[in-house]
Amino acid sequence: MMRMIRRFPLAAGALAMIVLTGCGETKVASPTARTLPQGQVQPYKIGNPYQVAGVWYYPKVDYNYDETGIASWYGPGFHGKYTANGEIYDQNGLTAAHKTLPLPSMVRVTNLENGRSIVVRVNDRGPFSNGRIIDMTRRGAQLLGFIGPGTARVRVQILGEESQALAAAASAKGAEGFGPKPTAAPAGIVTATPLPPVGATSTAQATPPATPAPAAQSMPGKTVLGQAAEPEPDGQVSLEPVRATNIFIQAGAFTRQANAQTLTAKLARFGQVRTTPIYVNNQLFYRVRLGPISNVTQADQVLQQLIQSGQTEARIVVD
Repeated sequence: MMRMIRRFPLAAGALAMIVLTGCGETKVASPTARTLPQGQVQPYKIGNPYQVAGVWYYPKVDYNYDETGIASWYGPGFHGKYTANGEIYDQNGLTAAHKTLPLPSMVRVTNLENGRSIVVRVNDRGPFSNGRIIDMTRRGAQLLGFIGPGTARVRVQILGEESQALAAAASAKGAEGFGPKPTAAPAGIVTATPLPPVGATSTAQATPPATPAPAAQSMPGKTVLGQAAEPEPDGQVSLEPVRATNIFIQAGAFTRQANAQTLTAKLARFGQVRTTPIYVNNQLFYRVRLGPISNVTQADQVLQQLIQSGQTEARIVVD
């Protein structure tokens, strides 16, 4: 797994905005990055657009973030090393790596294959293996039940209120850093809550308007005198209803149907392609997807072929 981001973390500052991942109609300027000295913690970090292995990523604040895809995990090879914002990575903690969300952010990750769901704090950049949406710690993968297989179909939902509280706490701390990181707790009490339809995500709504991510369960936090409260993951595992899912590769989403039809024709040689009208924030888009695809291995192969053909914004989704 490529982890070059740990040696060359991105500069915080410029905020790049895009409409949809895989939308060929949106262009963003090239990034200017600098090296973060090892051990220097950035209390709150967004970062400039950056490129890894020919693929561009656009960090931004998005409190409606709600995506599906494939999760992976990283552990022994990175334990004790620096994360993208200068923290020390703990494979036994409840943290995660994400390509674009602010550092730190709080997210709920649900394993769509077994219904297990936990809350983690995003403090690193990655994963940079094409087709992966989030990188869990070893402990996170254990709690979600995919430590053996190595990957799982997941849903990742940002917790807006908790993430904003983290941002406020980080800003209040300034150069002092984050202090002690939250550590993983045992699975503890297992609760059951309803799971919204898998297809209802912020980038693929069947009908408008987009559904915001559900509120998190009560979560412990710590308050330092004169500083904002900082939410922490509690290590509790929730059980969500399990529904059958399919794997697709989303190659693009366009406001003009003609553009979607052109891409559909171009990708026909890679497999079954379908164009679907969807609404995102009350805006009509035409989404181009390949699939369904039978398994992650096959999806990885098709995705790599698409990227090599020039479709560098294509991504794996679960629906």
